[in-house]
Amino acid sequence: MSQANPPRVLIADDENHIRLLMKTAMAKIGFKVIGLATDGQEAVDLYQKTRPDLLLLDINMPVKTGEVALKEIIGRNPEAKIIMLTSVADTETVMECIDEGASNYIRKDTPIGEIVKIIRDTWGSLS
Repeated sequence: MSQANPPRVLIADDENHIRLLMKTAMAKIGFKVIGLATDGQEAVDLYQKTRPDLLLLDINMPVKTGEVALKEIIGRNPEAKIIMLTSVADTETVMECIDEGASNYIRKDTPIGEIVKIIRDTWGSLS
């Protein structure tokens, strides 16, 4: 998916290995990572500063949870495209995030090939 203007992505996760995994997935798709956040407040601040095309947002983060960050970002930017990241199969929380405006979610234990497919499919349905 080589593009002159690839989609710009912000990755927000407090775990370094997950940020690296998502950066790798973005490279495979041809998306450009424009920022990395390590907590929910930083995700909100970086989102407002960079206005990415897509945000990958962890649900469980310090300072401010991903769920709270999601509500803030969607509240200010109703058209924001956000895919939630989760390490737990807490269906209730994931569904609350979808109800609040998240476009999809990815479990962190998903194989990278499947992560790439979920992101591609989600992006395709949004753009």
